[in-house]
Amino acid sequence: MFSSWLGRHPRWAWLAFVLLLVLVDQGSKAWFAATIPLGTGIEFTSWLNLVHVLNTGAAFSLLADADAWQRYFFIAVGVLVVVPVSIACLTRHAEPTERWIGALVVAGGSGNLVDRIQNGAVVDFLDLHWRALHWPAFNLADVFVVSAVLAWALLSLRPARRPTADASTPKSNA
Repeated sequence: MFSSWLGRHPRWAWLAFVLLLVLVDQGSKAWFAATIPLGTGIEFTSWLNLVHVLNTGAAFSLLADADAWQRYFFIAVGVLVVVPVSIACLTRHAEPTERWIGALVVAGGSGNLVDRIQNGAVVDFLDLHWRALHWPAFNLADVFVVSAVLAWALLSLRPARRPTADASTPKSNA
């Protein structure tokens, strides 16, 4: 019954999915921030540490050392991504796959936007590494955005749809 309602109301399903992902992201950040002291970490596996760091920059700590202006810049960029993608997914006739990929972008962007507004920095807690080589720490919102970009990249590799014979053949007025 619930799945049939979601099928009839795809925009509400989209909003619910985005809200769920934002809640999972914010809940995970709050849990790690409360559990692991800032600037420390716990070895989880030989290739993954759980850490608590604040990133005032963007991906790979880009502009993290700026003079605090980057907070407002990244808030503006976040709004300029989240709002148009949300509008596109909710108002135009998008393919379902594209709409769900857009949900990942909106959820990830919104999760990090909430952090920037509340804390001035994004809470990161996942630290992938191989021996002494560490990938920059990240969070679930980052995973959502990167997953969306990868999915869009894979979709772009699909062959273009060819028009059907009926659509390309002009109709006569006989």
